[in-house]
Amino acid sequence: MGWALRRGFSAHGHDELQSYLLAECMDNYPPPPEPYNLANELAKERNRAAAERTLMAWIRTSLSLISFGVGIDRIVAAIHGAFPGGRNGFHLSRTLGLSFIIIGTLALLAAAINHRQDLKHIDRGRFTYQSRLSISFVVAIALVVVGTFAFLAIMFQSL
Repeated sequence: MGWALRRGFSAHGHDELQSYLLAECMDNYPPPPEPYNLANELAKERNRAAAERTLMAWIRTSLSLISFGVGIDRIVAAIHGAFPGGRNGFHLSRTLGLSFIIIGTLALLAAAINHRQDLKHIDRGRFTYQSRLSISFVVAIALVVVGTFAFLAIMFQSL
């Protein structure tokens, strides 16, 4: 107790001594983990599930675009093989089909990268809005360009 009196603690200040010793000892330990918050953990799980659903929607969309491109190419190739002397739209349809395949593949790649970034943000607790280019917008513009190109090519081919 002599030590406590020399440090300025009174004999009756047992609580002060315990607080001081606890503070001195705790400086050598890492801070305690944040208390478990069920509401935060459930919100993170809902956000993760929403990110998974979004990725699955992009997988379906990309698969549809790729399948549509393969379908266009195969159908026109079959028609061209059946009627070799007919009009020559084979190169246009192959270009159109390959365009859909490329758009679908790039959309799937962008969605996978975006999904990974979203999961990292959820894990780190960064829930601030970040402005970024929408994959949907880019795919829509690409489809407008391909559709316009196909329309003009078919229109000028028939003239």
